[in-house]
Amino acid sequence: MTPNIKRFAPTPDQLVYTFGGNPPIMTIEAGEILELFTEDALGGNVRSAEDVPAEKVKYPYINPQTGPFFVNGAEPGDTLAIHLLDIHPARDWGVSTISPLFGALVGTKQTANLQGALPERVWLYDVDSKAGQLIFRALDSDFTTRLPLDLFLGTIGVAPPPFEVRSALVPDTFGGNMDSHEVRAGTTVYLGVNVPGALFSIGDGHYAMGDGEICGVAVEGATNTLLTVELLKKVECMWPRLENDDEIMVAGSARPLEDAVRIAHTQLVHWVMESGLSLTDSYQLVSQAATTRIGNVVDPNYTVVAKIAKRYLPLHDWMMGTHRKLREIGQIIEI
Repeated sequence: MTPNIKRFAPTPDQLVYTFGGNPPIMTIEAGEILELFTEDALGGNVRSAEDVPAEKVKYPYINPQTGPFFVNGAEPGDTLAIHLLDIHPARDWGVSTISPLFGALVGTKQTANLQGALPERVWLYDVDSKAGQLIFRALDSDFTTRLPLDLFLGTIGVAPPPFEVRSALVPDTFGGNMDSHEVRAGTTVYLGVNVPGALFSIGDGHYAMGDGEICGVAVEGATNTLLTVELLKKVECMWPRLENDDEIMVAGSARPLEDAVRIAHTQLVHWVMESGLSLTDSYQLVSQAATTRIGNVVDPNYTVVAKIAKRYLPLHDWMMGTHRKLREIGQIIEI
């Protein structure tokens, strides 16, 4: 029997730009399946190489989020598991830009210099869904190449602790704008609940992105995302944990970058210890077997995801076997 799917596409006035500070757009039950439309990070407003992003998109209305969703029964001290069943491009094009004072290789407010600002420019990428590719076209020559279509959500998170409101541009303990390739179809994201209902939101679909999101902008694209949620009662999750069929992962976000590295690996060591290994054995094993990916080095906090393959670890039901249970749902849905 195919489960019912709740579909929701926000109108422009329903989009939100913060984690926390917004009333829920919908109440859902654990176990329900949602199909959600997410707008691109530029609000769908930049559609041609002639568009000027600074004129089309006004700060702070960047990175619009779909949500928040109130999960019945979610309470502080619980963990919300969000399993991404499928992500599809909602348009046949994506967009990327270069901005004068944004990105890892230019002077910014935090890293000031006396060099001139880069020009503001826009690249449109055609989506070839059948081939699973994006088409890059150079602006200053007739060069064209194809890149893999690599869909993931740049932003996924819950409300931060009570009375906190955080920009949708920020990654932190609540998740947020982590820009991690690992937030893709087939992954379960675990987030600690800070307020009643959890109030989770998603957005910032990416069709492709190099590690670090160096120019500050991925190939941004609207998505149709299919997901389901589960609650782990009285199970705390200090930093975002991620799990797929083959790996367990932890995201750490901070500045400087080495602090994000320390957070991600420290938390991964502690998670590995839950399988029964000692602190020092876990530390040694993670040191030799972990892989580290940089989500971004452009946001207010930088994000690093440390991951280790399950095949190197003792057999264990990670997070009470939640990923395995949610994974089975995808096998009975026609995607």
